[in-house]
Amino acid sequence: MKNKQILVLFLIGAVLTVIEACLKIAHEPQDWSSLFLIVGMTFEAVAGILLILKLFKNNKNNPDSFLDN
Repeated sequence: MKNKQILVLFLIGAVLTVIEACLKIAHEPQDWSSLFLIVGMTFEAVAGILLILKLFKNNKNNPDSFLDN
């Protein structure tokens, strides 16, 4: 995966988590806010795992090439 795709996954997760926080503050029904939290945190976790895998993969070949991809 490219770095831009990983960043987009993380940003989608962050936006969904912020939406969940706003729904909790507004005391909306529990179902929607919980769904946004689960989906948002899943996106962030997947993006974090992909980022770690990419760092280890690039570190073996060329440690300076991470930002070039």
